[in-house]
Formats: sequence, structure tokens, C-alpha cells
Amino acid sequence: MGDDIPKQFLPLGGVSILQRVVEIYCAHPSVQRVQVVIGAGQEKFYEQIFPPNHKSEKLLPSVIGGARRQDSVRLGLQTMAVHTPDYVLIADAARPFTTAKIIDDVVNALAPNTAVFTAMPLADTLKHQNGAQTQTVPRKNHWLAQTPQAFPFAKLLELHQELQHEIFTDDAALFESAGLPAHIIPGSARNIKITTAEDFQLAEDMLSNFNDTRIGHGFDVHRFTAGDHVWLGGARVPHDRSVEAHSDGDVILHALTDALLGSIGAGDIGQHFPPSDPQWKNASSDQFVRHAMGLLRARGGKVVNADITVLCEAPRIGPHRDAIRARLAELLELSADRVNIKATTTEKLGALGRAEGLAAEAVVLVKYSNF
Repeated sequence: MGDDIPKQFLPLGGVSILQRVVEIYCAHPSVQRVQVVIGAGQEKFYEQIFPPNHKSEKLLPSVIGGARRQDSVRLGLQTMAVHTPDYVLIADAARPFTTAKIIDDVVNALAPNTAVFTAMPLADTLKHQNGAQTQTVPRKNHWLAQTPQAFPFAKLLELHQELQHEIFTDDAALFESAGLPAHIIPGSARNIKITTAEDFQLAEDMLSNFNDTRIGHGFDVHRFTAGDHVWLGGARVPHDRSVEAHSDGDVILHALTDALLGSIGAGDIGQHFPPSDPQWKNASSDQFVRHAMGLLRARGGKVVNADITVLCEAPRIGPHRDAIRARLAELLELSADRVNIKATTTEKLGALGRAEGLAAEAVVLVKYSNF
């Protein structure tokens, strides 16, 4: 499936399958680095999702893989070796419904010289066909392997290098061939691997089956200081002053980040991007929104709409409203008509009324799927 576009780059519910998978693992607290291995000639598709200027604390530059799955895994492991990880998770790029709980279960079962992987017991009668003859195979103790599969890093890399001329359909098979233990963790029927067009339609149906709606709210305020512009909703707005802030001081994006985090009970922007951390000095606030969106998607969430109110005496928001709406729609993966920008004053009351600063309030509606 996919014709000229490899299936992992196809949009599923408006977001590519690969992006969904990457964000699931980037959002998990036990995962320190994520290495994507792509096929030769797929660079243009990958860069549409993660452009060269994309900034991520966890996502490493992509690696070109090999002719077989196991070649790609080996090349990815060799690239990651410089980071000297203790353990590694191998994940299919076509399983967009892996949950944080599944990853937790696998990570918690890790042990030295032991492979751990998720699998589903067979529910249907298993048949073996030989020409025109069929034979029933007892299904007891037979499992359908899934990912993630987890391993001690050094041992898996060693086996891939030693056994690269043999053929294996998954990574646990290398441990099996070496006589090393492989531990099965019960998987999930929802953790489907998208292989056929029918699988893709099933995935679309799963995404559309929402049963949990939540509201997130955020507020941010910054005082003015000397300068010649402010950032509002990702737009550079000329002004006779700037704002005091550790990052770029974009009150709209800060309020929006808190609203997104609030919808999943994930604290506030200060917990994720503490102002005491020098790496966020003068940082562009759109990366805060992208981080919150990644956490939200990893939990099966999708933003329905966003309503933003800016409170200030100046600058005027009207001339920049369309640019702000367009940028917010892009960050939230919405059409512009689902993003509303309002501006008001405090009728000269208080610090905002005295034009000492500006503030923003954000409300988002988020729907969550039932998996």
C-alpha cells in the first residue's frame, strides 16, 4: 500500500504514521534517545515530517537502512552505540497505537541477557497448508509477536553483527538462535501493525472512535522592557517595547502550552521547560507547543478547537490576527476556522491597563480515543 509514498509516511488522521510512532516514544520518560532508520531515497518524505531545523531533545538524525529489516536494525544500532545505552527498544514504524503502558510493561521486565517482547496469543484455529492438503496445528503456546521488543543493547548489537548473513524476521529471533531467554509480555489487540489498505482503514476507524472529551486552560503574563517587538502566537509583532522573559516571551504560545498540558494532567510549562535551564534562554516558544502536542497525541488526543484571548493596551492585535491564526492552526494541526483570536483591554485598570505588560488566556477542547 502507499504506491509512491511508503506507508509509514502516509497521513493517518492528519498526522503521518511515522510521526505518531516517534512521538509516542519521545514522550515516554524511560526513553532517552530515538533513532529512526529510513530507506534509501526516503529522505524527502522524512524531512517533510522532521525538517533539518527540527529541534528535539531525544530525536537523533535519521540513518539510511539496508535491504532487509535486520540490516536496518543493525545499522541503527551501530549509529546509536556512541551513546552507550544499557538497553534498546526496537519498534515497528507502522504501529501507531502503542501505548505508554505497553512500553512501561516491557521496560519493567528488562533483565541482563534477556529479550522482552509483546505478543498476542492465537485466538483462531491455526492451519498449515501443503499443496491441496491442510493440517490443524495446535495453537497452545503459539503467539503473534508485536513490538516494542527490548534487549540489552551491547548483546543485541553483537548478535546482529555476528549473524548478519542469516535471516531473521524479528530481533527476538536472534536471542532465540543464541539460546538466550526471551520473555513474552502480553500485548494488545489495538497495537496493530498497518500492513494492508484494510489495516489502514481500521486505524482510521479507531482514531475516529473518541469517547473522552477534556478542556485545558492556560494563562500567561509578561512585563514590558526595552525593545522593538514582541512575539505573539509565533508572529513577530513590531512594538516600541519587548517583554522580560527567559524564552522569547510569547504569551499566547505559553498559555496555549499550559492549556494543552492541562488537558492531560501533565503539570505546567515550568515543569517541562524550567526557566533555570540555560538551554531555553531566548528559545522559540513553538517548540513548547510541539512538545505538549506530542504528549497529547501519545495519549490518543486530538485538539478540536482553541480559543485565545490577548489582554493588552498595545500593540494592536487586529493587523496580525490572520498570521497568528495560521501559525496556531499549523501547530495544533487544525484548520484556521477552529482557532479563534480575541483581543481586549482592562479598561485602563491594573498593570495591564497601565501598559506595563501583556497577557494571554487559552482554552482548548481535546478529544481522546478509547485506547
